Order: sequence, then structure tokens, then C-alpha cells
Amino acid sequence: MRAYSASSQEALRARNLLKDWAGQGFLTAAQYQRMEQDTPCDLRRTNIFLRLILFLFTVIIGIAGVGLFSVLFLPHAAAKGQSICFLIFAAISYAAAEFAVSEARLYRYGIEEALAAGSVGLLCAGTQAALFANRAIPSAPNGAGFLVPAAGALFSLWIWRRFGFPYAPLAAMIFVLWLPGYWTSSHAAQHTIIAALYAAGLAAVAAVRSRHRFTYRDGEYSIAEALLWLGLYLAINLPISSGNLFGHWWTGARAAAGFPSAFYWTTWVLTWCLPPAVLARGLRWKDRCVLAVGAIAATLTLITNKPYLGWERHTWDPMLLGALLIGVALGIRRWLAAGPGETRRGFTARRLSASHQEWSNFGAAALGLASPHAATLAPQPDTPGVHFGGGDSGGGGATSDF
Repeated sequence: MRAYSASSQEALRARNLLKDWAGQGFLTAAQYQRMEQDTPCDLRRTNIFLRLILFLFTVIIGIAGVGLFSVLFLPHAAAKGQSICFLIFAAISYAAAEFAVSEARLYRYGIEEALAAGSVGLLCAGTQAALFANRAIPSAPNGAGFLVPAAGALFSLWIWRRFGFPYAPLAAMIFVLWLPGYWTSSHAAQHTIIAALYAAGLAAVAAVRSRHRFTYRDGEYSIAEALLWLGLYLAINLPISSGNLFGHWWTGARAAAGFPSAFYWTTWVLTWCLPPAVLARGLRWKDRCVLAVGAIAATLTLITNKPYLGWERHTWDPMLLGALLIGVALGIRRWLAAGPGETRRGFTARRLSASHQEWSNFGAAALGLASPHAATLAPQPDTPGVHFGGGDSGGGGATSDF
């Protein structure tokens, strides 16, 4: 079921850990080289910049290839012919991704990721053209329009299962957002369906993850679980999911329009109950991704509480929230530092890993590329009339010959 063998990914995980330990000084250069030789890995990787460039160029080449084929061979084809063309190219794109992984041994290289993502897009385009021809996708309830996002969601899950791309679950979650609109026109029912689907996915991931706690797949399940927790929270937080948070914030109006009173206040209670549950889950598993989502959910609950209750907002509310967050962060850091060895129950505020340094370097480099002239010194004006030397005094009353 997996495109990469378990031994290759375990070796890759071990190499990443060795690189991390060597960067922190836990291993000497000789120890690192000797242990790296004991963990051979045939997967080919690249840095994040080249990965993004290869992804972009592969997408451009794919779009150009499909467009050129359509113009040359299907200039006046009907929608059925276009659907067949899209579905064929979807199969070709997926087969190319499989070939890039199995033969070229590419791993997070950008090329195979773009081919897999392109196969999902072409599948959705082909499904739409096949089912609805020249008509737009029907948005009325009880229509067949849900088949397009359903196909995208299912194929995205297969891409995640097959290749392990960490963003594939996010793509499936985005496709799921379109499903309830084809089944019901009730906004409350739509939010309930989305939350139920995310909760079902969360239960499935949690059940499977327990069998891969200390393997290379734990990281994949960690990201998927964190995304599902975040999606579940956003689905039940009505001021955020309504898309008009800032309008509710400044006008003082509640986001209760179109929602039954019982459903509205139930979601308000859930916005206060869900963040502690997420934080407890992250603390139990010592999962940084889930902990981060729990902290984000708790912050969003504080932000949206006044819009939920319809209370008057003030301009100093963000300042008070920022001061509260700073105080909580400093308090937790001091509490952890006061423990024996600056740790408490396996948690510490000290930096034990250098893995996040790569992302810091990437952010700094991206910022430098976005503003290449920000740190450039201004040219100094020329002063051709100023010449030094030849004075009569050397300072302190001495002559220039002193």
C-alpha cells in the first residue's frame, strides 16, 4: 500500500535524527559519519527552495501539456471528449508520480508531489465534465454535484495513504467543505455534517496512530490529527466559519443569523470545551503539533467570545489579549525552568533539537528574497574637494612630523 518501503523511511528518519543530534553537539563528526554509514538510504531528496521550484515548474509543464494536447487534437471536442482527455491525463500524471517514486526514488522532491497533485485536479475536472457536460455543477440539495468533491476527497486520502504527503489530508478536508451544500440548505446542518466527518476522521486516525507510536509514520499521523482537530474546531466556531469575524467584532452583532438558538449556544459551549481536550491530548502524547493546535484554538476562543455573546468590543481588547498570552508564556517557561534539570514530567523549555532551525533559515532567506534591497547600504556622496594630509599640527600641540 505504501510507495516507499518501511526500511527506507526508517533509515531516513534515523538519518534525520543523527543530523539533528550532530547539529546540537551530541555527536562528534566522526561518530556522525560512522553512524550515517550504518543507515544507508536510497531515497533522493533536495532542499526546500529547489523543491518548491521543481513543484512549480512541473505544474506549469503539466498545464501546458494538457492545454497543448487539447488545442491540437481536441479543438472542437464536446464535453464528453474533454472529460475523457482529463481522465486519461489524470491516469498518466498518477502513473508518472508512481514511476518517479519507484524508479527515480524521489522523496519530497517536488516533481512527484506536483504529479500527484495534478492527478487529483485532473480527476475532478474530468468528473465534472463527464457528469455535467457544459452545464455548471448543480448546487441545489439532492443533486449529483457532490460527486466531484467526493472524488477529490477520496483520491486525496489515497495520495496520503500511498505517498504520505503531509498536506494531502488538508486537501481532503477542503474538498469535504463542499459536500454538505449539495445535501442540505440548512446552515446548521452543514456545520454539523462537516464536524461529524472531521470527528470520524479524527477517531480513525487516533485508532490507527496508537500502533505506530514510535515509528516513522507517527509524524504523518501527528500532522493529520492536528489538522483534523483544527478543522473540527473551526467548523463549530460560528463567528470564524461564517467568514465575517471582523464584522462581528467591530459592529457588536452576534453571528446567530440563520442558526437555531439551541445550536448556536451549543457551539459556544463546545468552543470552550474543545481547546482543553486538544491540549490534554497533546500533553498526553507529547505531540507538538496537537499542542500548537490546542493553543491556537484556546486563543481563538478568547478572540471570538465577545462576538459570540454580542458584548461591546473595545480597541484595547487585542492589547489585553496579547499581554495575557505573554504572561502565560513567561509563566509556563519559568515553571518549567524551576523544575529539576529544567524539566517537568518530560517537558522542558530548553531547545533540545535543531530541526526547527531549518525553517527559521528558510523564513529568513524568504524574507531576504522578498526584500532584497532592505539591508543595502545607501551610496555615500562623493566629496572630491576634501583631501586629508599635509597638516601642520599632529595633535596635542605637536608638529605633523611628530
